[in-house]
Amino acid sequence: MVPRPVSPYAREPLIPQFYAGKSIFITGATGFMGKVLVERLLWTCPEIERIFLLMREKKEVSPEKRLAQLKQSQVFDVIREYCPGQLEKLYLIPGDTTAPNLGLSVESIGLLKEVSVVFHSAATLKFDEALNKAVDQNVRSVLSLMDICDGMPNIEALVHVSTAYSNAELSTVEERVYAAPVPLQQLLALADALPDQLAADLTPRLISPKPNTYTFTKALAENAVAERTNRKYPVAIFRPTIVISALRHPFPGWIENLNGPSGVLVAAGKGLLHFFCCKRSAKADMIPVDIAIDTLIAAAWETAVDKLDEIRVYNCSSGRNSTTWAQFEMAIKKLLIEHPLDKTYWYPSGAAVENEYVNTRRPRTVDGAASTYLLNILQLITQTIPLHMAEYCSRMIGIKSRLSLITISERLQGMCKVLTFFSMREWDFKSDNVRKLQARLSPQDALIYNLDPNTIDWDALYVDFVKGTRKYLLKEKDQDIDEAKRHLRKMFYVHNGFLVFVTALLLRLSLHAPLVRSLVLGTLRLLFTIVSSTYSRVSS
Repeated sequence: MVPRPVSPYAREPLIPQFYAGKSIFITGATGFMGKVLVERLLWTCPEIERIFLLMREKKEVSPEKRLAQLKQSQVFDVIREYCPGQLEKLYLIPGDTTAPNLGLSVESIGLLKEVSVVFHSAATLKFDEALNKAVDQNVRSVLSLMDICDGMPNIEALVHVSTAYSNAELSTVEERVYAAPVPLQQLLALADALPDQLAADLTPRLISPKPNTYTFTKALAENAVAERTNRKYPVAIFRPTIVISALRHPFPGWIENLNGPSGVLVAAGKGLLHFFCCKRSAKADMIPVDIAIDTLIAAAWETAVDKLDEIRVYNCSSGRNSTTWAQFEMAIKKLLIEHPLDKTYWYPSGAAVENEYVNTRRPRTVDGAASTYLLNILQLITQTIPLHMAEYCSRMIGIKSRLSLITISERLQGMCKVLTFFSMREWDFKSDNVRKLQARLSPQDALIYNLDPNTIDWDALYVDFVKGTRKYLLKEKDQDIDEAKRHLRKMFYVHNGFLVFVTALLLRLSLHAPLVRSLVLGTLRLLFTIVSSTYSRVSS
């Protein structure tokens, strides 16, 4: 596993040289990380030959049209301005990761024979996806892809994109493939044989101690890769932690992903999310998408160069320079006031909820049911009931909206339920292979590819995160920020007026109880006595 040393006489960057004249095959290219991967390859490797992109028909949009839409994405703005010809190197491979043999035609398989490097990043990101669908998209796709790779005469490396949380039941995660939670063939047989309802009923017991079907099937996919021992090409597994907005490339703050922290940011910024369950002191192991992708590109290069028989795993983590959930909370509270989102439903007033008893007394592998119970009550009072009432009132007076407030309420509950497992825990991701890879880069390569999480200034990144969410994710315009601030000021007065009204109402109702009334009056008399006594002493 010892890497070959970099030549001290190299004057040109080695990674762009490696990719020069080579063809690449990418699955999941239309996803958040996939788009940045394509952009970085085109921008940093000008002599790359072709990039084949697997695409399926989606929502009645043909693969050809989806490729045209991809080329118009904001992620390629710099390329369109300075080197538009690079986009002509993108070639469509119609197919579907859930279909046998990825749904590839004979012609497409023939085109892929020139491919040298394969990146497999396609996956379902739904944490609560039905087991059979998660198996099809996250496990069978890997098996089909490796069958296709076996027939590529020029392949030099396959990199499978997994997740650092594929072994989330462990507090320390090393850079190796762990034993499968269940035998692979047994799971495939169960997924085929079980009726949907029975599979749903058995899923919690089957995937335990994994928290959801996403991490469960990602762990099985790693085992599927490791069990293919008769392959004739090197393979690496790449495990990023929580991927967030870009540090620098293609633009600071660029993001197109509503999962995880960005979903919390948007929901809180719109005034819809008021409570979020997290362990405030825990590390929030987030990594900017461009650092993750630069590491991925470099890992493929090292995999091809070293030609190892065993699988090398890369844990891409910010562990050496992590932020915390408390810092995340404080940052977005402040920044959502300075850079408000357009047309907020309510004044952003979210807060983190943490149950100390659960965190300190319960085993780490047991989900904090007590903490989520408190969160559920708070969500019911501050989110579910108000949103349902607002939706019913809107319907009564004939106001129609693009998205039902009841649907928004349900999605908020689902998001919080999924994220609680990760925000209430802390992991130690070992990343020795990534550090060795970073040290191996030539000075010229290090100027192009940033693998170092120590370059993250979290205060600056949070600013770009909020501004990038406005601009790139929500498509809100910078010139509308003044109107957003005026609207937020109105919401501030509405919010505080409502709090005063509720406080006065509760006080009035409580004063009807004799015990409460005597307690309040006694407290007021005591305060008056203390103030009078203090004033008399000062006067004398």
